[in-house]
Amino acid sequence: MAAGRPARLAVGVVSAGRVGAVLGAALAAAGHHVVATSGVSRDSVRRAEALLPDVPLKAPDDVVAGADLALLAVPDDVLPGLVRGFAAAGCFRPGQIVVHTSGAHGVGVLAPAVEHGVLPLALHPVLTFTGRSEDVARLHGACVGVTATEDDEVGWSVGEALVVEMGAEPVRVPEAVRPLYHAALAHGANHLVTLVRDCADLLDRAGIRPAERLIAPLLSAALDNALRHGDRALTGPVARGDAGTVAVHLRELDAVDPDLARTYRALASRTAHRAQAAGMLPDHAAQDVLRTLQEDPQ
Repeated sequence: MAAGRPARLAVGVVSAGRVGAVLGAALAAAGHHVVATSGVSRDSVRRAEALLPDVPLKAPDDVVAGADLALLAVPDDVLPGLVRGFAAAGCFRPGQIVVHTSGAHGVGVLAPAVEHGVLPLALHPVLTFTGRSEDVARLHGACVGVTATEDDEVGWSVGEALVVEMGAEPVRVPEAVRPLYHAALAHGANHLVTLVRDCADLLDRAGIRPAERLIAPLLSAALDNALRHGDRALTGPVARGDAGTVAVHLRELDAVDPDLARTYRALASRTAHRAQAAGMLPDHAAQDVLRTLQEDPQ
């Protein structure tokens, strides 16, 4: 194998979940040969049929043992035990490439496989997956967090080459910062969905429908402005120092959903501090807002 350019590889996918099936399809589109996958649930079997047609379903041990590149696309908490089990069963061999897709782990979790002479890689697509064919196209333009053994430049190059072959952009993520990297992504993507659904639910409760149509342009613009302009994109009553409006919001939210009111308080406090640090909110106005956020609105 030439550094930076993987040869055509026999790929085994464990398992045909939303991520595994899509990355397997992307590797197949790049010219690699997906020789086997695993899947037990009805959804996994259907996904394999749709995205990896004619690829045989096998037991996970057999998928790994027969692969030049073993792609382990399993939940974060499952991965360590799975790797230990494959190692104990003798599934790994020298020269194999073993890739996992977990965002929370680097290559340290693959240590049992490394003892058998494999090349360890962590490739984490910074993307949400539906497990459908359009995800393969969405990989183009997406980023993939790449982690290899720190001093193994060949490993880094192989990982980056695989990502480029799938149409994505590789971003190096050192082992030591992998947990913080994953926390940042989870905080942004997961909590964004929670915020959007909370917003839509409140509008629906107020009888304003369809909520999604109403807020789509607003939230899309807010996201675009935040990415383009940073804290300068902050707007609304907190960033303007309108403490009276904030008090009204808290009164209304406390009346319909006290848990959501507590979330509003926490996020509004973060917003006030960011606006103050960015020079958008004068100190006295920031203190008025923060004091209002701490008061009982009843």
